[in-house]
Amino acid sequence: MTQEELLVLIYKKDEKAFTHLYDMYAKSLFAVISVLVKNREEAEDVLQDVFVKIWKNIDSYQENKGRFYTWIINIARNTAIDTLRSKNFNNNQKNLSSDNFVNLLDDSSKLVNKVDTIGIQEFVKRLKPKCIQIIDLLFFKGYTQQEASEELDIPLGTVKTHNRNCINDLRNYLKV
Repeated sequence: MTQEELLVLIYKKDEKAFTHLYDMYAKSLFAVISVLVKNREEAEDVLQDVFVKIWKNIDSYQENKGRFYTWIINIARNTAIDTLRSKNFNNNQKNLSSDNFVNLLDDSSKLVNKVDTIGIQEFVKRLKPKCIQIIDLLFFKGYTQQEASEELDIPLGTVKTHNRNCINDLRNYLKV
């Protein structure tokens, strides 16, 4: 089934479309969510929320503003970030046992592979070091611009300007 055929069925709220939607995009969306939400069970819950949001909000998708895949990736990323910022999630993280952190170093090497599943890591590597830092914090680690400003010890306005310029550089590399 093509993406265009799938979209037609989703707009009609055809139940088979939901299954096809899940089969086509679950792995890549889960990879994006897992980069941000380290707990597998929590990431699976976020994935479910993402598919419900896609299904319920399909009418807000506008083809002339971007690709469908980009739209659903943004939903996944934003939902994962919202989960990280939620009070309940933060409280659960405080109660994790040390067993969850034993393999942290091993898992960090897999992070690059997970991020690269959306195909952007190679383009980001071409950017200036400051851009790589900012994009890593804002998009791959889910920092707010204020948090990135504090982390990098630079003014908020500078983070915003660098972010805009870096995204423009990335668009030029991607020819978007």
